[in-house]
Amino acid sequence: MDAGYVSALAALAGSAIGALASFASTWMTQHAQQRATQLVQDRARREALYGEFIREASKLFADAFRNELDDPAKLVNLYAIVNTIRLFGDPCTLDEAERVMHRIGETYFSPNKDLSAFADIRHAGELDPLCAFSNACRTELAIARR
Repeated sequence: MDAGYVSALAALAGSAIGALASFASTWMTQHAQQRATQLVQDRARREALYGEFIREASKLFADAFRNELDDPAKLVNLYAIVNTIRLFGDPCTLDEAERVMHRIGETYFSPNKDLSAFADIRHAGELDPLCAFSNACRTELAIARR
């Protein structure tokens, strides 16, 4: 084989390898950026979902504290949020959300309490059914941050 052909083939092979390496590194960079964007969006969606659950559960717990359950439709939005947590949330977070939901149901069917119970700091644990849920969310979102 002529030396000119060998050097031409070597140059073409080097160009092909360089192009392939450039393509591979670009693809890997874009894939990593896409994955990072997807993780940020997933975390933001869960943050919004958990915030919505906390707002709805707080409203219902305050209502249950003073009123009986006269319209079960009040609980529909909370059930919808819990089922959305089933789709996207960690099992520990879901367990705590279900615990809060049951606690709200129990509160609706227990005797109504006086507002002065809110002033007694000794019953703070009894008046904060969302504490364990919030801690589970914080743990889950901290893991998602890594």
